[in-house]
Amino acid sequence: MRKKQKNLSVGFLYILTIIGIFLLPFAIVKRSFKDWVIVYLVSIIGNSWADRYLVSKGYLKYDIRPFKNNFKIHLPFDYVHYPLMLLYYNQWTLNSKPLGIILKLFPFLIPQVLVETFAAKKTDLITWKKGWSWQHSFISLAIKMLVCRAIISTIRMINRDDLSVD
Repeated sequence: MRKKQKNLSVGFLYILTIIGIFLLPFAIVKRSFKDWVIVYLVSIIGNSWADRYLVSKGYLKYDIRPFKNNFKIHLPFDYVHYPLMLLYYNQWTLNSKPLGIILKLFPFLIPQVLVETFAAKKTDLITWKKGWSWQHSFISLAIKMLVCRAIISTIRMINRDDLSVD
C-alpha cells in the first residue's frame, strides 16, 4: 500500500508541475513581458524565503521533492506553481481597486488550499506539523500574495514613466 501511495504522490506532483510549466509561458509572454518577469522573480524569492522558514521551524515537511538531498523546500511549488498563480493574479488585478484586489484572491486561494489539503491528507508530498492546517495555508498564501502584489504595485508606481503596462 505504501508504494501505491508514493506512486500516487509522485504522479500527482508530475501532473501539476507539467501543467504549470505548460501554462507558464502563456502567463509571462504578454504585452508587458518585463513586468511579468519581475512578478515571477519576486514570487520565487518571497515564497522560497517563506517556505524555508516554515520548513526550518518544523511546520511543513516535504517527503517527496526533487533534489531531496540539496533542498528542503518544494522546488515545483516554489518555482512553478506559486509563481504561476501569482502571475495570473497580478494580471487579473492589474487595474483593480483595493476591494477588487482582495476579492479576486479567493478564486486563486480556494483551489490552491484544496489541492494542498488533498496533498497533505492523501499523498506524501507535504506533511503539516505543529498544528498547521488549511487555515494557516490560506492565511499565509493570502498574505504572501498581497505582499507580492504590493511590491509589484510599488515598482510600477516608481517606474510610472517607464511602464510597459498601460
